[in-house]
Amino acid sequence: MRHHPPSVAEEERRARANDREYNEKFQYASNCIKTSKYNILTFLPVNLFEQFQEVANTYFLFLLILQLMQNSGRTKFKRTSIDRLMNTLVLWIFGFLVCMGVILAIGNAIWEHEVGTRFQAYLPWDEAVDSAFFSGFLSFWSYIIILNTVVPISLYVSVEVIRLGHSYFINWDKKMFCAKKRTPAEARTTTLSEELGQVEYVFSDKTGTLTQNVMAFSKCSVSGRSYGDVLDVLGHKAELGEVKPVDFSSNPLADKQFVFWDSSLLQAVQTGDPHAHEFFRLLSLCHTVMSEEKTEGELYYKAQSPDEGALVTAARNFGFVFRARTPQTITVHEMGTAVTYQLLAILDFNNVRKRMSVIVRNPEGRIRLYCKGADTILLDRLHPSPQELLSTTTDHLNEYAGEGLRTLVLAYKDLDEEYYGGWAQRRLQASLAQDSREDRLASVYEEVESDMLLGATAIEDKLQQGVPETIALLTLANIKIWVLTGDKQETAVNIGYSCKMLTDDMAEVFIVTGHTVLEVREELRKAREKMLDSPHAVGNGFTCPEKRSSAKLPSVLEAVAGEYALVINGHSLAHALEADMELEFLETACACRAVICCRVTPLQKAQVVELVKKHKKAVTLAIGDGANDVSMIKTAHIGVGISGQEGIQAVLASDYSFSQFKFLQRLLLVHGRWSYLRMCKFLCYFFYKNFAFTMVHFWFGFFCGFSAQTVYDQYFITLYNIVYTSLPVLAMGVFDQDVPEQRSMEYPKLYEPGQLNLLFNKREFFICIAQGIYTSVLVFFIPYGVLAEATRGDGSQLADYQSFAVTVATSLVIVVSVQIGLDTGYWTAINHFFIWGSLAVYFAILFAMHSNGLFDMFPNQFRFVGASLQRLPTDGAGASQAPGNTGNFRSVLPPLQLVRKKQKAQHRCLRRVGRTSSRRSGYAFSHQEGFGELIMSGKNMRLSSLALAGFGARSGSGWLEGLRRKKSDSAGSPSAGPPKPLRG
Repeated sequence: MRHHPPSVAEEERRARANDREYNEKFQYASNCIKTSKYNILTFLPVNLFEQFQEVANTYFLFLLILQLMQNSGRTKFKRTSIDRLMNTLVLWIFGFLVCMGVILAIGNAIWEHEVGTRFQAYLPWDEAVDSAFFSGFLSFWSYIIILNTVVPISLYVSVEVIRLGHSYFINWDKKMFCAKKRTPAEARTTTLSEELGQVEYVFSDKTGTLTQNVMAFSKCSVSGRSYGDVLDVLGHKAELGEVKPVDFSSNPLADKQFVFWDSSLLQAVQTGDPHAHEFFRLLSLCHTVMSEEKTEGELYYKAQSPDEGALVTAARNFGFVFRARTPQTITVHEMGTAVTYQLLAILDFNNVRKRMSVIVRNPEGRIRLYCKGADTILLDRLHPSPQELLSTTTDHLNEYAGEGLRTLVLAYKDLDEEYYGGWAQRRLQASLAQDSREDRLASVYEEVESDMLLGATAIEDKLQQGVPETIALLTLANIKIWVLTGDKQETAVNIGYSCKMLTDDMAEVFIVTGHTVLEVREELRKAREKMLDSPHAVGNGFTCPEKRSSAKLPSVLEAVAGEYALVINGHSLAHALEADMELEFLETACACRAVICCRVTPLQKAQVVELVKKHKKAVTLAIGDGANDVSMIKTAHIGVGISGQEGIQAVLASDYSFSQFKFLQRLLLVHGRWSYLRMCKFLCYFFYKNFAFTMVHFWFGFFCGFSAQTVYDQYFITLYNIVYTSLPVLAMGVFDQDVPEQRSMEYPKLYEPGQLNLLFNKREFFICIAQGIYTSVLVFFIPYGVLAEATRGDGSQLADYQSFAVTVATSLVIVVSVQIGLDTGYWTAINHFFIWGSLAVYFAILFAMHSNGLFDMFPNQFRFVGASLQRLPTDGAGASQAPGNTGNFRSVLPPLQLVRKKQKAQHRCLRRVGRTSSRRSGYAFSHQEGFGELIMSGKNMRLSSLALAGFGARSGSGWLEGLRRKKSDSAGSPSAGPPKPLRG
């Protein structure tokens, strides 16, 4: 066997004990074993690649994505009309900024071509600038940066801060706190506060919103006989307070809080009336209530809705006590005897079926279906019954509804074993269907729910406290209220009269009950004709002719002065909301003071709100308390949830919530109106102060050779919006009021400016910026006119660039502070502190930044040393309302030694400001500055005599006077030294 020698010679290594440094010189084999094929970077991509190589996993991912796409709805982000207007205005302002930049850039190019090229010796262009056009191009971007303060970037942050303050005011309002439920008002959003002051349409649910949603079993109809009314000896209805309520003491399981006044119903049950027994047996079985018995005989019912709880409680008191349930059984104590029914099926309630059924087998083995539901649905599904019974029960239903009671129809049907077996098999197949399962189940339910008439129930739901007063007050504020309810038409109309939506003083109440498109269109047309044909139809008394083109109806109906109301049923509303008829319905409804939509589904509620939003361009508010109101609440501009008896679904979907409807008047007329007023005043002042500040730069561009030099000190530019003017305007936006809250409630007409959007619109915006531009003109040109040609007694210049900057800045801060003081309508300690405190802070920072100490420490950053002190005592500065100083305080009213020299306009020539930031005396005003330094430096000797002669001819005597002024300035300065003679 042959051994191959190793390719690399092995090296002998010897380890030394306790000598780690020596041993680490050699490389040894590692014992590390790597068990993972992924690391932190490759895990996700490599793992996913390997997983989805399997076809099953890829198919699962594909199905998952499709399901997510189907379930993901479109999220609606609510924004106010002021938000949308602000976005438009900001774009306009940005366009205005570009226009200013273009104007100043063109001016720069012209100035450099006509004037700047002649002074390259001492004002040379930068190396990259090779032409006047390119200089103008660079100047454009410089001015975009300088003038960018006109674009209100901080506006959105300030708006959100103000809205946050408004939302806290709502949360802290003790007058919107319900002591009974211990529930405060809650602003669940901070983006809609000012829109609360612009609401024109309120869409309200009835049950639980206008009413208490505390149901009480009031009346019933059993086999053609009505129970619930108490009659006196003459057969007339007696007042409930004149008789005693029914005594249920014989029933140990009765609810002690249950009250019923007609003892004849209890006598019918106790005497064994089979119809009465079947009536209450149905109420004790046909429901989804859960029972809890904490102690013997103490039953607590947990119902899905207050109606079910009231019906089961009524059956309990009349001897049919629901005790317990399992998934397969229901246990009821019937007249003291426990009976267990086998629960075969529950045909549950939904908004389309509007009924509920149960199928049970009694201990004798008989199968029976019990059903309860809306009369409009159930009466159409009855077997031929005795016509007299049907007519009598219908009359009872109408009577109950006329009293404002909530009605239900009860019915039953016996089933044989063979029929039920076949039906149960069809139901099972429908429930297992892969497609159209809901429709198939509905069809199977429809098949079995054809019943015999048994009776009807009537439940009382009283109005909440303060509802009539709230609706009357909102109506005076020109807010139209529409009630969208699932109750019967008669019930809704009665509630409408109870809460003062409908009054006897109304000209007419139109009721639309058509079942076809043609019938609904005809009823709407007749309603419009009656409104137009009324002698008081038009506000000026003009009676419209009978024949009028339909195209002119909207404008005419808007002038209708009479008070009308519209009541429309759910089946008629379904036709009215179709695309070819929705405008006719909207025109008719909007001409009415009140609208009531009955028997509507949650989807129809949302459709009605969307219709008004789409075509009326008005702010809408929807208010409700239950899950069936969620779609309406989310569709409206503002959603309000009532925390009542039907859970918190409406509250969770709402923008604002409280416990009683009456708080809506305070939310709109006080908080909403104040929020709109404050926001409008804030926006007007914000745009005003920004334009007043920025436009000064624009005017200065015409006097500095368009060189993009700023007027103000760099620190003033930084602190103007952050420190000097931010807090006063925020205080006004948070705390301002025009009238106290009591006056807002007493005079609801004060709410109308918000509806008409009068306080802030495009017209008001242009007025604000015009005022800001006018202020900038005064702030710039008055100091300029005062200081430009002013000199001291020794002939030296009174003002320089730094002094002028301080003068203009101080004038601006004082003017805008006085302006916000004039705009403030409600003064608080906070307003005083912010306004006058901001002025004090300005002067403190002004003197601090212009002090010698900061200049000595940071000479390159604080170049305005002494400028503020120099301007304060000077008489000329006092004339322009600008502070200044000369380093030491002189008398504010010095002797009249001020001499002003005025030059003729034709001798002036624009001169470009130097590109450095060093102190230049009077350069920005006389435009003759710079020549003294040129001559005394000797640089003028480099110019040819021809060029100098040509320049002198153009400048005229103004140039010579500038030289003399510079010489006098240098001689008068303590640090200038002895004057140097001019060299020819």
